Amino acid sequence: MPRITVGGIDYNTEDLTENGKAQLASLQFLESQMRKLNTEVAIYKTAREGYLRALRAELAKAGQTDAASPDAQP
Repeated sequence: MPRITVGGIDYNTEDLTENGKAQLASLQFLESQMRKLNTEVAIYKTAREGYLRALRAELAKAGQTDAASPDAQP
């Protein structure tokens, strides 16, 4: 007999009404989708950091090149 805890109280899911079971199914689907989105956000944040590191490296190269150039301005 599956149980869920809501507001600190345990409930037997078999005792839910049809509407209650539908609400529970919707909640479980929503939580699954939120986990998926959170995983995607973590992937995007990781990629963002990689792009920022690469951009900083390119900016550093450009700064060194500009400073070494005879036409470089302070």
